[in-house]
Amino acid sequence: MSATPYAPDLTAGSAPTSMRPALAGLKHMISAGHYLATQAGMDVLQAGGNAVDAGVAAGIALGVVQSDIVNFGGVAPILVYQAQTGKVWSISGLGPWPKATSLDTFLQKHGGTIPAGVLRTVIPAAPDAWITALERFGTMSFGEVAAGAIRLAREGFVMYPLMAEVLAENAKNYARWPSSAAIYLPGGKPPAAGDVFRQTDLAASIQYMADEERTRQGEGRLAGLAAARRAFYEGDIAAAIVKYHKEQGGWMTAEDLRDFSVEVDPALATDFRGTRVHSCGFWCQGPSLLQMLNIIEPRDLHALGHNTAPYVHLLTEAIKLAFADREVHYADPRHTTVPQLELLSKAYARARLALIDNDRAGPDMPPAGRLPDARDIAMREAGPDDMARTDPRLDTSYVAVVDKDGNAFSATPSDGSYNIPVIPGTGICASGRGSQSWAEAGHPCVVGPGRRPRLTPNPSLAIRPGQYVMPFGTPGGDVQCQAMLQTFLNMEIFGMDVQQAIEAPRFATFSFPSSFEPHNAMPGRLMIEDLINREVGDQLAAMGHTVKWWRDRSWRAGAMCAVRHDLTTDIRWGGADPRRPAYAAGW
Repeated sequence: MSATPYAPDLTAGSAPTSMRPALAGLKHMISAGHYLATQAGMDVLQAGGNAVDAGVAAGIALGVVQSDIVNFGGVAPILVYQAQTGKVWSISGLGPWPKATSLDTFLQKHGGTIPAGVLRTVIPAAPDAWITALERFGTMSFGEVAAGAIRLAREGFVMYPLMAEVLAENAKNYARWPSSAAIYLPGGKPPAAGDVFRQTDLAASIQYMADEERTRQGEGRLAGLAAARRAFYEGDIAAAIVKYHKEQGGWMTAEDLRDFSVEVDPALATDFRGTRVHSCGFWCQGPSLLQMLNIIEPRDLHALGHNTAPYVHLLTEAIKLAFADREVHYADPRHTTVPQLELLSKAYARARLALIDNDRAGPDMPPAGRLPDARDIAMREAGPDDMARTDPRLDTSYVAVVDKDGNAFSATPSDGSYNIPVIPGTGICASGRGSQSWAEAGHPCVVGPGRRPRLTPNPSLAIRPGQYVMPFGTPGGDVQCQAMLQTFLNMEIFGMDVQQAIEAPRFATFSFPSSFEPHNAMPGRLMIEDLINREVGDQLAAMGHTVKWWRDRSWRAGAMCAVRHDLTTDIRWGGADPRRPAYAAGW
C-alpha cells in the first residue's frame, strides 16, 4: 500500500509490528477517536452518505462518547478534499472572544491569568462548522447525520476506562458547577468503567436542532440546515447560554452568537518530496507541521534510521525551531500580521535547518526567525517535578474518512468539559478555548474582542498525485503536530503500512511554552516511549536533551487516526491508535 520506494526500515532493530492489522475497504473507510463514533460514521456511509456526511456524524458523536474531551459546543477545525475538483478546503471551526471581552479583567482581577469558568468562553464554533460542511460539501440533513449521536446521548453508552479515569481525576473540577456535577458526578461520584452513562439534556439539545430543521424540510435541504443553525445560535440554546453568562458574569451576548459564522478557505500546503501536505491556517498550530517537513526535507532521513538517536535528535530540533516560530508569529490573521509566505518558504526552512547542530541539542527554546513583527519569547518554566506539563491536556479527538468517490474528510473536534461549566438544561459547554489565548498586552495571541485564540487542534491531509490521498490527525495538545510528523514519516520514508506507522513508538519535546494557560515550559524536556531502545535515550541525553520516559504506548503520545486511499488499487486503508479507544472500519 505504500508509495515509498523503501521497504520497512530495520536499522533500529526488528521489523515494525502492530497490535492490530491495517484494515482495507473497497468502498469507504473511516477512523475515529472512539469506536462508537466510528460506527456512527459507518452507518451514514452504509446509508449512502459521502465522506463529509459521515465525518460530521462521527464528529458530533465524539462530542457524546468523549464529552470529557470533546464538546458539541466546542471547536471543530475541518479539511475537506473534493475528488472531482482536486481542491482541499479549510473550515475554521474556531470562534472569537465576545465583543465585551476585557483584557483588563484578566490583568487586574486574575493576575494575568485566564481562570477556568465562563470568562474563558469564546463563541462556540463546532455546530456552525458541522452545518457549514454539510451545506458546502455534504448530501444529507443535520438530523440524518446527528441521529447516531442523539441515540448515544439518550440511551447511553458503556463508560470506558480512559474516560472514567479523566472524570475521576477531575471530580473536584466538575463539582465546582452544579450543572456539570449533575451530569458527570451522578449520585455525587464519577461513573466507573462499566457503568451506563447517559446525557439526556445533550440528546434533547441536538434533537431540538434536528426538529427545527424538520419544520423547514419542505423548503429544501439548505433551508433545513439553516434552521438547525438558528436553533443553536438564535434559538433556545443561544438563550440558555446568554442567560447563564449574564447570571455568572460572563461576556456572551445574543448578538455575539447570532452574528457568528466560520470561515471557508483554501487549505495551506507544502510539498514534501512530491507529496502535498495540507493544514488549516495560522489561527491554529497546523502550519507548524508544514514547517517541520520543510526543515527536514533536505536531509537523508532513511539513512539516519528509524528512531535512532540522530533521527530523534534531528526531528526534535526541527520541532523546536518550528514551535519557536509558532510562539512568535502564529495568531489570528484577521488581527495580526502573519508572515505566511516567508514561514512556509523552502529558503526560510533551509536557513532554519542550518541552525541545527547534528551532535548537540540546541537552545531550550531557539529564537524565532527574524521576520516582520518578531518578538522575544517569555518562558514560564514548570517545576522540575511538574509532570502535568508532559501530560498533554486530555481534550480533543479526531476523525478521518474517505468515501466511494474518493472524497476525504479530516477533522479535529475538541474542548473538554472539566474546566468550563455546562450550560444548565443543555448538556453543552460553551467553548472554553480561551485557555489558548494570552492575558498579556502585546502578545500576538492576546485576549481581545473578536480575536481568536491560537488553536492546537489541527487536521491534516496528504496527497501524492496519482498515488494516494490520506486524511490524518490526532489529539494531544502540543504533541499533535509531533505525532503527526512521525506517523507521516513512518509511511513516507520508512515504508510502514498505516497501522504500523500509527503504533510505532513516539517521542515528544516540551521545550517551549505550552499552548494552554498558564503557558509554562519544560526547557530541554524530551519524553520517549520506552519501546524505543534505552541506549537511544542515553545517546540523546549525552547530546544535551533532558530525557524522560513514557511507559509502553502512552495515551500522552497522541492517538493517531488515518485513512489512506491508494489511487493505484482503489483500496482504502484504515488505521487507528491503540493508545486510546480509537478504531477504524471500512467496507
